Amino acid sequence: MKRRDVIVGGAAAAAGASLVGSTSSQAQQPFDADRQKAAAKKWIDNEFQPSTLGKDQQMAEMEWFINAAKPFVGTKLSTVSEQLSIHEYESKVLTKAFAEITGIEVRHDLMSEGIEVEKLEVEIQSGRPIYDFWMNDSDFIGTHPRYRDIVGGSLTDFMANEGKDITNPTLDLKDFIGLSFATFTDGKLYQLPDQQFANLYWFRYDWFKRPELKAQFKQKHGYELGVPVNWSAYEDIADFFTNDVKTIDGVRIYGHMDYGKKGPSLGWRFTDAWLSMAGAGDRGLPNGLPVDEWGIRNEGGRPRGSSTSRGGAANGPAAVFALTKYIEWLKKYAPPEATSMDFYEAGPVPGQGHIAQQIFWYTAFTDSMTKPGMAVVNADGTPKWRMAPSPHGPYWKKGQKLGYQDQGCWTMLKYAPMEHIKAGWLYAQFCVSKTISLRKSHAFYHFIRESDIMSPAMTEIAPKLGGLVEFYRSPARKLWTPTGVNVPDYGKMAQVWWQNIANAVAGTVTPQQAMDGVAHDQDAIMTRLQESGVQGDRGPLMNKPRDPEYWFKKAETDGNLAPQRKLANEKPQGQTVDYDELIKGWSEPSTK
Repeated sequence: MKRRDVIVGGAAAAAGASLVGSTSSQAQQPFDADRQKAAAKKWIDNEFQPSTLGKDQQMAEMEWFINAAKPFVGTKLSTVSEQLSIHEYESKVLTKAFAEITGIEVRHDLMSEGIEVEKLEVEIQSGRPIYDFWMNDSDFIGTHPRYRDIVGGSLTDFMANEGKDITNPTLDLKDFIGLSFATFTDGKLYQLPDQQFANLYWFRYDWFKRPELKAQFKQKHGYELGVPVNWSAYEDIADFFTNDVKTIDGVRIYGHMDYGKKGPSLGWRFTDAWLSMAGAGDRGLPNGLPVDEWGIRNEGGRPRGSSTSRGGAANGPAAVFALTKYIEWLKKYAPPEATSMDFYEAGPVPGQGHIAQQIFWYTAFTDSMTKPGMAVVNADGTPKWRMAPSPHGPYWKKGQKLGYQDQGCWTMLKYAPMEHIKAGWLYAQFCVSKTISLRKSHAFYHFIRESDIMSPAMTEIAPKLGGLVEFYRSPARKLWTPTGVNVPDYGKMAQVWWQNIANAVAGTVTPQQAMDGVAHDQDAIMTRLQESGVQGDRGPLMNKPRDPEYWFKKAETDGNLAPQRKLANEKPQGQTVDYDELIKGWSEPSTK
């Protein structure tokens, strides 16, 4: 099973069905404002609804695109993105709309994330363009600025200079909820958000509300069955459903779901902030400073090391605890086949109806969990499940991030011809324009604009999305962030995670040995980057190894968290909260 089959489904095919079959020869025709305005009106009337703009405002925005694109009529561009439903919609529908409205033709390729990252690495290292522009994750925010590969030096500088005349005056950057994720330490924006989704806690709301199960759980554990606040409660609930309840309605059930097959997707499981959920890293948003959730120490904007001997925390007690619990829960509380599954195969499993909860669930799967007739969907189309904030581990302290958000961004590298970059910048802005953005959010549940999240259209569909809208409207969302600025080469460093962790899952090394391997390999990559000088004064400047005790004391003296000492008690009393009460607490308006 491919990732696209899990996350994409048939949503993109259904979206824009009325227009996706139309042919577009506009890119081969000369500029004709009247024809292009007529095309814009057709798309606004038939496809670009709902929108936070009125149709007159939408038309005014599209007229700006028509005029800005005049010098580029007939240009043919290429771009690429990961295989997600929202990007398939852009590839199949929005490229047609853009061609008819602007006269610019875009070939928008789709591929697996791993292959795209490899191609991106090749372009950065060679300086030869493979695509005119890219859609890649903001996880590269520590990479692009250090390689100085963004056109104009940064997106902020590009918009103020070479791209000034082709930057949409109604782009409204302040409306984007994830700008901090794509902002480097210099305060400049390097990528433009297009989509994002979080990893949250998922559970069977209907099971958790059964009186007999609530009574049975409380009798055993002394507290209420509810949304777990900490990992202790999650573990108690996982054990309860797996070993005490065992079956519901004649079906064998499990209290946990995950995957453990050796491969790149095993790395995503950990680089996507699993350690931060346990409490690794330091306080600070969007990522901990001086130590982030990858365990990398940053001082003066430069990475200094990830092992505890260099002041990092990749192999510290919090990280080792996180890996230990991952393996223990996978083998004790998940279905037996989970250890041999990868991300692609594990994704649909909760929808089959035999999983009670999942601590680390990507909201990108929301659409695939809402299909009529599924075991986890009521007859009226509402879900039997809900999503909630992830529980935190014993090392977690207030002020730390609590989970991961994937944020795909338009990335304008400097290697393509400038005219292609400029025309590509128009397409990027077109895809996130207020004319279109709510249409995408409403269909695919990837939110990037505050105005879309707070719109009546989202209020209307919220009951069928199991808490997703409420989460994005709450201040809680600020604790979920992507990989940050401490990681100097995402493409190279992400690989060391799955290679080391797979050995721990197989039992050939201990969790401590596996995290020692991660720390060693990350430090080796950063040392090579320093020695090469390729990243200049933004690149790593490695601390010399010391006794870790020095760094434990320094963290305590400086008032920081990482690296933390091993706790005497790594399983405090379990804590839960009633979901319905939790939702009430999310009524406070969010702040970007």
